[in-house]
Amino acid sequence: MSRIGKQPLTLPGGVKAVVSGGSVTMEGPKGKLSLSLRPEIKVEISGTTIKVERNNDSKFSKALHGTTRANLANMIRGVTQGYQKNLDIVGVGWQGKVQGKQLVLQVGYCHTVDLDIPEGVKCVLPNPQRIEITGISKQAVGQFASVIRSSRKPEPYKGKGVRYEGERIIRKAGKSFVGGGK
Repeated sequence: MSRIGKQPLTLPGGVKAVVSGGSVTMEGPKGKLSLSLRPEIKVEISGTTIKVERNNDSKFSKALHGTTRANLANMIRGVTQGYQKNLDIVGVGWQGKVQGKQLVLQVGYCHTVDLDIPEGVKCVLPNPQRIEITGISKQAVGQFASVIRSSRKPEPYKGKGVRYEGERIIRKAGKSFVGGGK
């Protein structure tokens, strides 16, 4: 049995969970999330306890067992606390700004990189070199942060680019001048 999947989840106060049809819906102080279930997985809610079970012992069902439980735990945290990712823009003159429902990045190209901010995700820039992404869905926040980072990944020579907060970039020495001699 899956070590993660067999652990029951407890619902904190203020969070409601409902299993209907093939989906689980959670509603909390921050918002509402839903997860569609595979037919191999069964979710039971009794009081404030959620238990995830699988129908058979196939390899696929075993994989889904722990994944479903982890996704439900992420949903509980999302509707109570939310998720946040911070990105830093490193480079002279490089910056970002929010214009309506778009994030506009100037990251060393001759054009700006315009990214649509997804539904359910908030993007705040306390200064032009810092991006704070918040939302209730761990997947949506992480995916949008990844899209922003991929617009200009950090390069190893000068360290310029868009990076996660606290991300360590392994630097390369680059070319060195070999002096003297003919």
